[in-house]
Amino acid sequence: MSEIILASASPRRRELLANMGLSFSVVVSEADESAVPPEVPPYIYVQELALIKAAASAKKVLANKEAVIIAADTIVVNDGKIMGKPADREEAFRMLKSLSGKTHQVYTGYCVMSIANAYTVCGRECTEVRFRELTDEKIQRYIETGEPMDKAGAYGIQGLGAMLVEGINGDYFNVVGLPVGALARTLENDFGFRLI
Repeated sequence: MSEIILASASPRRRELLANMGLSFSVVVSEADESAVPPEVPPYIYVQELALIKAAASAKKVLANKEAVIIAADTIVVNDGKIMGKPADREEAFRMLKSLSGKTHQVYTGYCVMSIANAYTVCGRECTEVRFRELTDEKIQRYIETGEPMDKAGAYGIQGLGAMLVEGINGDYFNVVGLPVGALARTLENDFGFRLI
């Protein structure tokens, strides 16, 4: 029986994985995220980061031949530019202002890696998110909640940030941080898991 290890400190990813009915432990990756140049296309960027995170966590559990590592990385892309987590409130304001009234893309790359034979499958999902027109006052009030500060693109769709969103096209859970449907297919088809 495989033991799942989540290579992420994200409480949102832990919750989504638990909602899939999976039991798992967490081994946080200490990957060098600067190893992937931001100039590469976003769909490659997120997959590469997920792979680097999976490999970094795998090094910590090599003795556990039953381990299957799951790693992920989520980015927001607006006008072709990758938006990570804001460094401060001013950057959060600039990010949210640039998203106001527009459609942007959220990419999550994921990687599943077996320690037993190094078999690895990586993939990615893209969801389009359209924001409402936001006043400066509304943006400032949202920033004052503190929610934007640890999230790519400076918002969390699963929290108060949902009120900024006009609509989405694609997988909602991908925007939260883990494309549940795609990950389930990978676990079932490539790693022999029986989920439901």
